[in-house]
Order: sequence, then C-alpha cells, then structure tokens
Amino acid sequence: MGVLSNLEPKNVFYFFEEITKIPHGSGNVGQISDYLAEFARERGLFCIQDNLKNIIIIKEATFGYENEPAVILQGHMDMVAVKKPDCPIDMKTEGLRVAVRGDEIYAEGTSLGGDDGIAVAYALALLDSDTIRHPRLEVVITVDEEVGMDGARGIDLSRLTGNRMLNLDSEEEGIFLTSCAGGARVKCKLPLSVKEREGIALEVTLGGLQGGHSGGEIHKERGNANCLFGRLLYRLTEKLPVSLLEAAGGLADNAIPRETKAVLVAAPSAKAAFQDMVRNLEKDIRAELASRDPGFHILMREAGQGKYLCADAESTRLAASYLNALPNGVQAMSADMPGLVETSLNLGLLRYTEGCLTADFSVRSSVESAKHALIDRLLAATGLAGGSSQVSGDYPGWKYRKDSPLRDKMTALYQEMYGKAPKVEAIHAGLECGILGSKIKDLDCVSIGPNMKAIHTTEETLSISSTGRVWEYLVKFLEKREKSR
Repeated sequence: MGVLSNLEPKNVFYFFEEITKIPHGSGNVGQISDYLAEFARERGLFCIQDNLKNIIIIKEATFGYENEPAVILQGHMDMVAVKKPDCPIDMKTEGLRVAVRGDEIYAEGTSLGGDDGIAVAYALALLDSDTIRHPRLEVVITVDEEVGMDGARGIDLSRLTGNRMLNLDSEEEGIFLTSCAGGARVKCKLPLSVKEREGIALEVTLGGLQGGHSGGEIHKERGNANCLFGRLLYRLTEKLPVSLLEAAGGLADNAIPRETKAVLVAAPSAKAAFQDMVRNLEKDIRAELASRDPGFHILMREAGQGKYLCADAESTRLAASYLNALPNGVQAMSADMPGLVETSLNLGLLRYTEGCLTADFSVRSSVESAKHALIDRLLAATGLAGGSSQVSGDYPGWKYRKDSPLRDKMTALYQEMYGKAPKVEAIHAGLECGILGSKIKDLDCVSIGPNMKAIHTTEETLSISSTGRVWEYLVKFLEKREKSR
C-alpha cells in the first residue's frame, strides 16, 4: 500500500506517488523518461522518446470523438530537487518520502516535485483509463524545463496534429494563464587574486529566509540571501581587511536563495569589530524585513585559525563592490496589466572557490527588448569589474491571444461547473508555451493546475482536494463535444 493509496482520484495519486519514487531532478531524467516510455509500450500506445529523453505519447480518440479537435496535454518531467541540510536522502539516486498532512501532500526533508509531477500524473491517468471519453490525446512531456527549457527547445513536434494545448504547469486552481514572460540565464564569473594569509577563519551564515519561486514570488520582495551577503561583505570591507575564503548561496538560479554561507579570514585582533559589524547589520536588515521575511538571522562562528589560501583583501573589496552593485529583484511593473511584474532578475546562485566568484541569474521580462537590456546591464557590470558572462536558455514569452476558441470553451465549462468565471491572467514566471508555440502553427493554449505552495523549496505542498477538482474539470473538458458541429 502506498502512502497516497487512499486518496481520490486514486489513479492520479497512484501515478503521482510512482513518479516520486524515481529520482527526476533536472539533468537527471533518464529513469523517469524510461518509465514513461515503458508505460506507453505496456499499453500499446504510440510513443516517441527522443535523444534528449523528451516523451510524446499519442492515444487515439474514443468512439464518437474521432471528429473532435485533438487536444495536446503538456507538462515537464523534471523537478527542482532541493533538500534540507540535515536530510540524508541522495536526490540523484533515491526517491522522495511523501507524506500527508490534512489536505496537503509534502515530502519529508525535500521538495515534492508537484511542479510538474502532477501534470505527468494527470496525463498518465488519462492515458491509462478505458472509460473516459476523449478526442485524440497528444501528450508532450519535456525534460529540464527548470534549467532552461532545453527539452522544449529540442523537441520535434511534427507528428502532432492538434493546435489546442492544455499546459498543466500552473499552481493555482481557478486561474487560467494565457501569457507569460520570456527569460534567460546569465552566469557571471569574476576572477579574484589569491594569496596565503594567516589569521582566524570566521564563518557567517545568512539564513531564516522564506525564499520562493523567482517568477511567481519575486514581487513579494523577500530577502535574497546572496544579495544580503554582498551587502554584508561590502560593509565589512569598508572597515576591515578581510579576505574571502569560501562562499556558497542558493540552490537554483530561478529560486530566491534562502541561505548563504561564507568563510572570511581576518586578523585575530579584528574579531570583535567583525562581530559587532555583523550584529549591527543583522539588526538593520531584520528591521527592514520585519513584515516580509521576519525569520532572517546571521549566525557566526570561528571556523579555525592558521594559514589559508584566500582572495586577497583588494580582490575581496572588488567582489564586495561588485555584489553590492548588481541589480536584483523587480526592475519594472507592467504598464498594461496592473499588479503584473514586467521585468525582474534573481541572483539565485553564488559561489566562491579557488580564485573564482560565480553569480548565476534568472532574468525575466514580458518585453523582449527590456529583457535584453537587463542582460546587457549584467554583462556590462561584470565586464567593468574584470569578469566575463555567459547567456544561456534564452526563451521567448508567450503572447496573449485575443481570439481563443480553447479559452472560450474552458471558461464556459468552468462557469457551468462552479457557478463562477475563472480568472484569466498573465504571469511573470516562464512556461514552455512560448517555445512550443513557435513549433505549432496557430497554437491556442491555456495553462491550468491545482493549488500548490512553496514550489522549488523544501516546504512545497500539493492540495489533495484541489487536485481532485482539477481532475474532474479536466475529464469534463475532454468529454464535452464542440457545440458547432
């Protein structure tokens, strides 16, 4: 018996739990892709598994639905695989430990992968059923969406016949997403001169932050541990000749970092001043974040004393100035849609080791020119500091479609089932719809999904009741014939 065996809809939660047993973090999708291909073969369904490990499964229409428009169901098989520091699970080789708390499913010590495991579970439950009536189903499950949408870029969709697509990669029930921002990843590298220095090693850990998705929650202006470390380092280097020995912050470029840990080398006589400056800045930041991120703290400890090969004091000052000057967070709000972020960036990953400081950003904008202007700003700042930058994973936004038969049908059905209209919105986060839309002529697309919280974090949850309602809606949508026939 599985942990989710008693939950309804049974088939959806059965497949969701099966997925959680298979390691499927971004870049580690071989096993989950093979599982999906074997699923199709066991049921005699047409399946393509390409060299990237993308999966396409096609199930022909049931009797009486042969003339209905084909429906593309789309999601991604990879998850953001993060865990708590004390969690013993190896997420590259082991499955998750799912659990139930009230109406929520979560994973003990790790992220859950509801984003986008629930899309895969919905698709498998539909493909597995011999009682649900439906038009031709064309299921597209891509790889590595979370690290640049590489699967969507490389997939060949020429075997598809449909141009109506349900993207199942949203996290809020009752909201129909119809456009999204484009984005890119920027990796900045700054070389630092190293020198052996004798002194005490002082470890600082900036933590207690909520983090979150850099697309969906950037507007909440939560603390970014990497940026706050840059602020701390700048404050210290103004007064003390400290040297950077180690730094590591964040888990993914598209997740707002919750913790940054660094080790700095200073003269023993500077220890008291060092601690006073850290405590004063901690007090200032806690006051600033009191309403948005009240758990912020800085932990300090002496990590040793001796000789260390670290960035020299001058290079450490350069790194501090560079980090403190970098833009981060919301850069512009949309003039067309009140409340929608237009342009932002997130310093999601920060590392220093062996003379090289690296900073990885996720850049997003619904305006293509603004996205590239912000990228250019990062490149310019890094170049001025003596570093270099690499841009990857550049993907287009998904434009709103004024005339959408799919959206009209879905809205009318939602009104019929629930007695109220859904919210039709755009989001700042990135979806694969823009890339796939460039491969499918006249693509008509809507993105939906059940309620999830804190995706990309170890506090991620999936609502059981919402999953059931979205399943009910999805089945009704597929069974509902077009009126004009």
